[in-house]
Amino acid sequence: MLTLVIPVYKNEGSLPDLLVAIDGLNSKLAGDFEAVFVIDGSPDRCYEILRNELPKQRFESRLVLLSRNFGSFPAIRVGLEAGRGDRFAVMAADLQEPPELVLEMNTQLLTGEYDVVLGVREGRDDPLLSRIASKTFWNLYRRYVVSEIPEGGVDVFGCNKAFRDTLLTLDERHSSLIAQIFWLGYRRKTISYSRLKREHGKSAWTFSKKVNYMMDSIFAFTDLPIRLLTRLGGVTTLLAAGFGIVVTIARLLGLITVSGYAMTINAIVFLGAANLLGLGIVGSYAWRTYENTKARPLAIPMRTESFNHDK
Repeated sequence: MLTLVIPVYKNEGSLPDLLVAIDGLNSKLAGDFEAVFVIDGSPDRCYEILRNELPKQRFESRLVLLSRNFGSFPAIRVGLEAGRGDRFAVMAADLQEPPELVLEMNTQLLTGEYDVVLGVREGRDDPLLSRIASKTFWNLYRRYVVSEIPEGGVDVFGCNKAFRDTLLTLDERHSSLIAQIFWLGYRRKTISYSRLKREHGKSAWTFSKKVNYMMDSIFAFTDLPIRLLTRLGGVTTLLAAGFGIVVTIARLLGLITVSGYAMTINAIVFLGAANLLGLGIVGSYAWRTYENTKARPLAIPMRTESFNHDK
């Protein structure tokens, strides 16, 4: 059975079309299907609408109401935990991802050749500024943090039960579910699609949420900011030493006549450089401590096989 997980937040307007689309998926999968709706503290009538409409549908469904808005990634994790299927897929409630993508992910998972299937956007019907910001972020993220992530990022994915179970062992706060998927490894398959235009409501993906997502995606998976700080401190220390020598020589040659200037400027420059270097070193120790507190496994056996066990 395929479990389709759908996080719901401020999607009241798209729910009728969403239910029609899901009913179509159920028909094409011959009923070997269930949908798990996770209401992520939505302030509108999403919960009431689904609670009234789901009993009337032909497909199996579960409705989970969270106590408040935790974010789409925690909601997806809750949906994955609640699902009973052998395969899982995630779909946005705004219908900007074509429902047929779920069928294609399911087809790839059924081959047994892949453990996780990722939907990669070929294009996006978003404002120009949003497209530029998104492209810049993902390019930098691929270059400095997770090189395997596609250029346009990933919004939807499907996986088998083994991958789902392993993913749920990564019980981390303030992290990135997408980066976790790539960190786990396993056999991956990417599927390209074009994102559809939003037909109902406005995106709840606000600027502040994007900033928080960016910070979680960076700080949970790389010590790059700390390494940059350490290198900057080291370079600045060398420059400060050279500058101090120049100032001292100028003082001895009488080129600097202000009393106490040489000592003051040398102290300021040197201590500032030492501060940066010290912060980088302390940050390196803090990062290693932080890595250990996350309790991620040191290695993940994807499968274990035995041969000629009875001999």
